[in-house]
Amino acid sequence: MTTIFERTPTLQTKLPAVGTTIFTVMSTLAAEKGAVNLGQGFPDFECDPQLVNAVTDAMTKGLNQYPPMTGVPVLREAVAGKLAQLHGRHYNANTDITITAGATQAIITAILAVVHPGDEVIVLEPCYDSYVPNIELAGGTVVRVPLTPGTFRPDFDRIAAAITSKTRAILINSPHNPSATVWTREDMLKLQDILAPTDVLLISDEVYEHMVFDAAKGQIHQSAARFPGLAARAFIVSSFGKTYHVTGWKVGYVAAPAALTAEFRKVHQFNVFTVNTPVQYALAAYMADPQPYLDLPAFYQRKRDLFRAGLAKTRFKLLPSEGSYFQCVDISEISNLGEADFCKWLTTEIGVAAIPLSAFYGNGFDQRVVRFCFAKKDETLNLALERLAKL
Repeated sequence: MTTIFERTPTLQTKLPAVGTTIFTVMSTLAAEKGAVNLGQGFPDFECDPQLVNAVTDAMTKGLNQYPPMTGVPVLREAVAGKLAQLHGRHYNANTDITITAGATQAIITAILAVVHPGDEVIVLEPCYDSYVPNIELAGGTVVRVPLTPGTFRPDFDRIAAAITSKTRAILINSPHNPSATVWTREDMLKLQDILAPTDVLLISDEVYEHMVFDAAKGQIHQSAARFPGLAARAFIVSSFGKTYHVTGWKVGYVAAPAALTAEFRKVHQFNVFTVNTPVQYALAAYMADPQPYLDLPAFYQRKRDLFRAGLAKTRFKLLPSEGSYFQCVDISEISNLGEADFCKWLTTEIGVAAIPLSAFYGNGFDQRVVRFCFAKKDETLNLALERLAKL
């Protein structure tokens, strides 16, 4: 009789530089220490009950089987209508809009659809941590261009210099995670000019599109959809989870010209195929009223201002927060520790979790800046501020 020994084959990893994300590390530490978790970017408050009721209604109506691969028509039409109303760009709901399992899936699908082995893809650091592994999984070469340290504004001279005959795409993100900066109209026009003579594609991560502050000063979200030279080459990505406080639902969308969308859908259908049916119908019904997303800037600006007012009483140096639901601070006057060690100390000893900006750089660039998330209940923010007042 043959003796069977258990043997798990050794794998050669496709992502040798990837370990546990900093978000998981800090959230786990926060839970262990009973800290207020202002690290990971998710709300700790509930969404509008009407949205939950809309999901229940869809389920009870029997809308529980596979939807079309591209997304239910009424939701695609609602997205196309919103983009036309807000940005003046008319996307065809049938050929240009795809509903995705969140923005993270949308981004990797776009990259897998267009990036071939050896292609170069430009990322602007600090950048969200899924971008680089996505490019590597597609066999592409990551080209890192830093945003200007301190201000996190795009350096267009460096962006232009990074473009070569091998450049396939560039990823941008505004409002920006982690720095909370927002690209201006002038920024988008400069990018349009740089890309105009090239065939470089644009992946525009706009998940915080409805969190742009200081409208009284003329600040608005400058979507790539507003600029014909960008829209014609862009995959525009957004997230219902961010907009409607339902990050766990993992539903987003991509808007792109029909030729780009056709390639995107080839990958999408074998990636996730399709997305939660009753949630799609619920979102479509809820979008009939634009007020929830139109009110979102004021909702989060009030939280930003509450949080900034409390932080101003500490020795943190506040950086601008123009958009998103993040606030970055300089820790130089508080500690000599590096960012990662400071965040661990802050979580353990003060009871508030934050994220080091160095985690968003490939080389771990440490500029003594950490990120807080203020998408929290007022009582959560006030508790965090009470603890941070010790600093």
